Amino acid sequence: MFTKSNKIMIWDDTGFLLAKNKYNENSLISEIYTQNFGKISGIIFGGTSKKIKSYLQIGNKLYVNYNSKNENSMGHFKIEIQEALTPLYFDNPQKLSCIYSAMNLVKLLTAESQKNTKIFSLLEEFYILLNSKSWIKNYIFWELELFKSLGYDLNFKNLVNEKIIDDKKQYISKSPKKRIIPNFLIEKKETKEDINSLITGLKLLSDYLEKSILKPNNLSQPVSRLQFINTLK
Repeated sequence: MFTKSNKIMIWDDTGFLLAKNKYNENSLISEIYTQNFGKISGIIFGGTSKKIKSYLQIGNKLYVNYNSKNENSMGHFKIEIQEALTPLYFDNPQKLSCIYSAMNLVKLLTAESQKNTKIFSLLEEFYILLNSKSWIKNYIFWELELFKSLGYDLNFKNLVNEKIIDDKKQYISKSPKKRIIPNFLIEKKETKEDINSLITGLKLLSDYLEKSILKPNNLSQPVSRLQFINTLK
């Protein structure tokens, strides 16, 4: 349902909870990435109550009703739980940290009220990759797809030279630093990677994120992403 006039905006949608912050004793300001309206900020009245609080785990999929007086004022949400996804990983610190990192990236890199069905699809796919055997590797490619959906297409193949070192194929960056790029980022084969290669891959994406996306927009590297990488060490 969607109603819009000069006075009010009312709609229903499905979305993922990206962030929440205390507004007053009983309420929260939340950011939800919705299927049809993109990232939306709004107040959840009674969001600190026991009845609602358990639903409001970062990453959970919610059914939301949004009501605003006009386009220029912050509205409020009425929410129902659709899928309690994050609690499934409460006993897995690495995956739980990955959820916070992924949701924070989407929060940080997306604009308010701009629909992007690709990003919503990526959020749905995120929980599928978390259950895969090579979930860290798949998450790295998920981040690359997220960047691409925002207009930042990083193709490592165009940035390296191929060399044979000690009878092994290696990829060396063309940049002055001459960094070794993990083979999986270039070849994209279904192979099992050691944890050091995966951490190197994540750090390379951190560098790209910092230089190409964050700094030009006066943004800082998300703490949640750094914390996620640290859980893998």
